[in-house]
Amino acid sequence: MARPVKQKNTVSKTDPRKAKLTIPDLVVLSLLAERPMHGYDVNSTLEERQIRDWAPVSRPQIYYSLDKLLELGLTKTARDENPAAGPERRVFETTANGRQRLAEALDKEHWVADRVYQPFLIWLALSWKATPDVFKKQLRERRSLLLKRIEAERETLKDVRKEVGHDHHEAVWMLELYIEQMEIELRWLNKVIKNADKRAPARR
Repeated sequence: MARPVKQKNTVSKTDPRKAKLTIPDLVVLSLLAERPMHGYDVNSTLEERQIRDWAPVSRPQIYYSLDKLLELGLTKTARDENPAAGPERRVFETTANGRQRLAEALDKEHWVADRVYQPFLIWLALSWKATPDVFKKQLRERRSLLLKRIEAERETLKDVRKEVGHDHHEAVWMLELYIEQMEIELRWLNKVIKNADKRAPARR
């Protein structure tokens, strides 16, 4: 009796448009659209640009996405002839289909319509059960964290401006937005900390 052949769970190259691209997939695809890279080049770029501050892309996800994008025909490989490249010799670059899928993915409504659940807002909603001391302590720690982040991002913004050479670039705008959002929250925190002793339950 013939043994059944176990089907490998892969994405069909003939119909890549049905495969959903995750955030890690799109980040990796975007980096490869800049220039061909090895897997470790992608990881190094993520670290150098601090991309993980705003996009959840772990090291294992990089290699999963590289294999997935290749199987979908959204990237292709070339061999690196540099002996220093190490055992992983595959260099990945985008295909025309890959660049088209990236552009189409960026046209989806969820990028501007989805809500992100922020831990601090959840804590704030539940904080009516926190003691007054804990309430003020958490606010002060949040303020301290924001001050450090604002300082770090301002330095990053200076470096990015030097690198791109002008202010009208997506990286500059993103950092400006992030800094301004934190500055708004910082002003709000100072107001709430000042009035924390007046905190009271609802009257109705």
